[in-house]
Amino acid sequence: MSNVQALLALLGIEHPIIQAPMAGVSTPALAAAVSNSGGLGSLGLGSSNVEQSRAAIRATRALTARPFNANLFCHRRATPDAARETAWLAYLQPHFAEFGAQPPQALKEIYETFVDNEAMLAMLLEERPAIVSFHFGLPATPWIKRFRAAGIVTLACATNSEEATLCERAGVDAIVAQGVEAGGHRGVFDPERGDDGIGTFALVRMLTKQCGLPIIAAGGIMDGRGIAAAMTLGASGVQLGTAFVLCPESSANAAYREQMRSERARHTQITAAISGRGARGLPNRMYELIRDGAPALPDYPIAYDAAKALHAAASAKGNHEFAAYWAGQGASLARELPASVLMSQLVQEWRAACGE
Repeated sequence: MSNVQALLALLGIEHPIIQAPMAGVSTPALAAAVSNSGGLGSLGLGSSNVEQSRAAIRATRALTARPFNANLFCHRRATPDAARETAWLAYLQPHFAEFGAQPPQALKEIYETFVDNEAMLAMLLEERPAIVSFHFGLPATPWIKRFRAAGIVTLACATNSEEATLCERAGVDAIVAQGVEAGGHRGVFDPERGDDGIGTFALVRMLTKQCGLPIIAAGGIMDGRGIAAAMTLGASGVQLGTAFVLCPESSANAAYREQMRSERARHTQITAAISGRGARGLPNRMYELIRDGAPALPDYPIAYDAAKALHAAASAKGNHEFAAYWAGQGASLARELPASVLMSQLVQEWRAACGE
């Protein structure tokens, strides 16, 4: 059995194509469309509470009988720092004033981490999605064992060799190798140590030589030729996110879609200014906030609370320059197609690139 066939059997899918979770963009309709087309659809649950996550899983299950992936954030819990947060809000005050608004009085940790969320664990073990995946880190090994005992396959994101080693030791079933080209948040376990910034293809080669687990390539892959290239380098499968943003089933709003069609799609950048963690997207005024003299950012996701408030104030006045438009380096190659049609084209392109 080839490494690709082994991954297909592990995930219960027909094509080695995973739609990236993309919290805030993925929907039950998108995940189901991808799964119904033979790939693996994904739900980004990192920004959802337990009941919202349960509802999303059930809504997806109502649309497909095939496997899909539920993705969770495993970031280190934020350390509140009133002085740092007050300084950041004061720094943002002129931007709020531009739109006749005031910054919030205080900031909150708006996203729960999964690492100690026993209620979320209990819900997942009850609902039993076929696959559960982790971003920003890992839950405790006993929790991973509980997923396996429940028949749930686990995937984890790694951005370098050290993180991949931790994933393998923890007992996950496959590793998503997230290259620096990928859109959205970098999956770096410990941002304070910095980001190695390894490209997708180099990372795939490193991890396929290092690990005994299937490696799923993620970052900058937008078409069948990209899929074929990743497979040639040893990947067992691929994960595409930005490629699905313009699908009608995604929840990307009109402003997001307009930006994806713009020149900015050719010039993505990584910034921590929006959420407090590095993430790649389409540059706008939020990207200009971190410069000489800027105060220290609050921890992720506390900083995100401030960014969302500023975006709300600006968008209320018709200005969309403070939104988070996450996208990878291949953003300009995104196609406006229904997810099922895109999946069909990706498979055809991949097979043609392989000479089939």
